[in-house]
Amino acid sequence: MIIHTDLDRLHLLRLIRTKKIIYAGNLKLKIYGTLRCKSGKRMKIGNRVFFESEREALKNGFRPCGHCLKEKYKVWKNGII
Repeated sequence: MIIHTDLDRLHLLRLIRTKKIIYAGNLKLKIYGTLRCKSGKRMKIGNRVFFESEREALKNGFRPCGHCLKEKYKVWKNGII
């Protein structure tokens, strides 16, 4: 898990370009989603964290976003994950 405030803009862009960051999450709400998610783009930078994989997000106790990961959210909601 990478905390957004620990990165400068250029380092963040480099990590995204090299696919070291694929998902973003809200530290307070424990929700993760894609980098293009409209809901995720509105969160405060202080609450934003990044993940290299969904597995990493789930391991850290985050759940899938109901907007950008609808199918995975439904599976999570039904208690399968």
